Formats: sequence, structure tokens, C-alpha cells
Amino acid sequence: GNERFVRGAEGAVLPGADARRAMAGDEHPFAMVLSCADSRVPPELVFGAGAGDLYVVRTLGQVADRAVLGSLEHAAADLHVPLLVVMGHESCAVVKAAHGGAHAPSAHLEHLFKAIRAGSAHSAADQKDLRAAILANVEQVINDVLSGSPALRAAVTGGQLQVVGAYYEVGTGMVVFSEPVGATSAASASHK
Repeated sequence: GNERFVRGAEGAVLPGADARRAMAGDEHPFAMVLSCADSRVPPELVFGAGAGDLYVVRTLGQVADRAVLGSLEHAAADLHVPLLVVMGHESCAVVKAAHGGAHAPSAHLEHLFKAIRAGSAHSAADQKDLRAAILANVEQVINDVLSGSPALRAAVTGGQLQVVGAYYEVGTGMVVFSEPVGATSAASASHK
């Protein structure tokens, strides 16, 4: 789907009445995506997915708080979604502000800044490199999700869930993925 999006292929299909009626029953997304709330980062479009294909949770800087963890736990346990993609993106203003020393205008934004800064155990040069800071944040969010949710950690350990980091290049439309954590990596390790 992302390749079609990058090529600019037409064909985003809106669900017709029959498809909407079918979706009114059970939910069967094939992946969950935790991404930034930035309006330029619509996961369904980025991945060329249709209605009902993705279980999407969005917050600024894809920060994982208790509500986010509960949402992801629901998707993994109740909907049996086998893949979690944690996707950061090019030109992320909240990561830039958090690493640029901007003053948060509210306690809520300070909470986000603090969570984003947690992944900045890199050198001062890396912190000034926005892409490096965004990638560090994606890695930190994956760590936060797995350390903050025993249920998701157990799903990864048990082979029911795979977690992968991603970086969305807004200018090109491409998504670059990290090495996965979980089901596939565990399966391939057992075959070696």
C-alpha cells in the first residue's frame, strides 16, 4: 500500500453501503499503527489501507500514555491484531520543540515534551539532528509500550504480536521500517 501511495496511484476506495454493513459486525484490522497526530500523517492513506484495515491510535509524538496502552492492549487481546507499527515522521514539530528547548505552554504539552526527551540519550549532535531525534523517539516509544504493558510484552514474547518502528518521509511519501521485535524475529531466530 505504501508503494502505491508513493507512486501517487489513484484508487482510494471508499466503502460502499454493503462494505459498511459488513463492517458494522466484527472488526478485523490486520495491523495497529501508533503514530503522530500531525495532520500530514494519515496512516490509512500512507499505507493505502481501506476502512477497517488498520487500528489507528494517534497522539503528538506518538507518546504512549495509559489510554494509548489500553487501546493497544484491546487491539492485541480482543481483536487479535498481530502487528504494531510505531511510526514517527519527517518534520515532526513536537519532537523539534521538545529537543529545541521550547517552553511548553501547558502542563499537558510538558508531559509530551518530557516523554519525547526520554529517548534522547544520544550525543548533543544527534539531538540537533531532527531525524535522529525522531528515530530515537520511535525507539523510546517502543520501549515505553513494551515496558509499560505486561500484556503487550507477553504477546510479543508469546509470538502473537510483532512490533516494528517506522519513519514516514512526508516529502516522498515513503515509509522506512526498522527491524521487527516479536513474532517474526523470534520465528526466524528459531530457524537458525
